[in-house]
Amino acid sequence: MLTKAELTTQYILETVAPIFNKNGYAATSMSDITKATGLTKGAIYGNFENKEALAIAAFRFTVKNVMKQISTHLERSNSPLQKLFLISDFYKNYYEYSKALGGCPVLNIGVDANNQNTKLLEKVRVVIEKIQDQVASIIEGGIELGEISSEINAMQYAKRIDSMIQGAIFMTYTMDDPFYMKDTMDQIDQMIIKELKA
Repeated sequence: MLTKAELTTQYILETVAPIFNKNGYAATSMSDITKATGLTKGAIYGNFENKEALAIAAFRFTVKNVMKQISTHLERSNSPLQKLFLISDFYKNYYEYSKALGGCPVLNIGVDANNQNTKLLEKVRVVIEKIQDQVASIIEGGIELGEISSEINAMQYAKRIDSMIQGAIFMTYTMDDPFYMKDTMDQIDQMIIKELKA
């Protein structure tokens, strides 16, 4: 059972995370936050040290939810090779899913925080490294089981897959056209079949 303070913190994050994600750190004012939550500045600062701490917590909150969705999707198979296909499968519908979040948190906050907020940018980089490490681990697991070619450099392909996904997200949102997402995921599937599969 959550305490009243914990419930307030959760409510603030649920309400504010999409605003930070959509508008960015600099463009989100304290008045935007108080208006959306219906809480006073004092109540917000009672739960978060400052606006930056709130922005970081909001980013973590959104990313945690996205990662949870991906993890659940990957549980559909124990095969590392199939898990790679499940990653591309998840992102085929990511445009519609992420719209409710105010966009892709990694892309939005990463671009927004670059040159503006070093602490926030550091958090984004940690998440990107974590994602790439997880994909590399899946590939390494596939190599061990003989599903994926032993010639493959796991981290190189993890970075390549992640770069393709982030590029596709950028193009899909910029052009408001899911073609980029779906076409890139098809390319990733082809890469898995032609280059990674043992």
